[in-house]
Amino acid sequence: MRYSERKTKIMTAVLAAALLLLWSTRPALAQAPPSYSPDQLDKLVSRIALYPDPLLAQTLAGATFSDQIPDAAKWADEHHYLNGDELAKAISDDQLSWDPSVQALLPFPSVLDTMASDMDWTRSLGDAFLAQRQDVMDAVQRMRQKAKDFGYLRSNDQIVVNSGPYIDIEPVDPGYICVPAYDPLVVFWPPRPGFVVGGAISFGFGIHIGLAFRPWGWGAARFDWGGHALFIHDRPWGRVWGNRGVYVHPYPDVHRWEPARRTEGHSLIRRSEEERHAARFGQPHPAERHHR
Repeated sequence: MRYSERKTKIMTAVLAAALLLLWSTRPALAQAPPSYSPDQLDKLVSRIALYPDPLLAQTLAGATFSDQIPDAAKWADEHHYLNGDELAKAISDDQLSWDPSVQALLPFPSVLDTMASDMDWTRSLGDAFLAQRQDVMDAVQRMRQKAKDFGYLRSNDQIVVNSGPYIDIEPVDPGYICVPAYDPLVVFWPPRPGFVVGGAISFGFGIHIGLAFRPWGWGAARFDWGGHALFIHDRPWGRVWGNRGVYVHPYPDVHRWEPARRTEGHSLIRRSEEERHAARFGQPHPAERHHR
């Protein structure tokens, strides 16, 4: 075999091997988006559908970074003795590399533990929210409607259940977020004769989220159920399947912790709630009412 022919064959083999390697290691971003049926989505969201809206918003956003959840859960467990401003300072001091939506869940070790203990579910939940946000939000509303129709979901001392075209679950105190405990196999099905529905959902565990956590979006996380939009830090969450490799949600500098902010207490959180209420019911903005 002549040298030139042998060289051509070697180059062809090298090129083929390179193309095969490139194909086998191509980034996950090239994958086709998943597709879940309504029944599959109902099952996916059933564990978290009854979370208060702010906590549900942060959980869905954080699930889109599922690969960061195990390390975040470990950090939260190791720092479970911290809360409030001390926890916010520890998060900032550690210069954590996880997305702020994941860091926002650090005050809730039980939520992160639930996510980390079943990573198949967490990945599927995050992927579904990236690829089928509208369908995921519709599934949440279906499950909430079931729990409400069967008498399990109702307002109490910790949450307000607003019924209208859509079911909102809001904390009574915007600065105190409860994590409901319930069995999806119970609350989304008709109660057995004699079963006391009032005890099926427990709201005994909650976390005080003060102004120190506002840089992570707390106090300004919500849904526009009709528009199928999620807002974190009062800005639309625009991360979807197609841009998940490059999209960065606009947050303030979450690594800068300023204890002086605490002097404002709940005022900014409460102000955000007032503005949202005004927008919902067509009333003037609070600042506009002040100047009129």
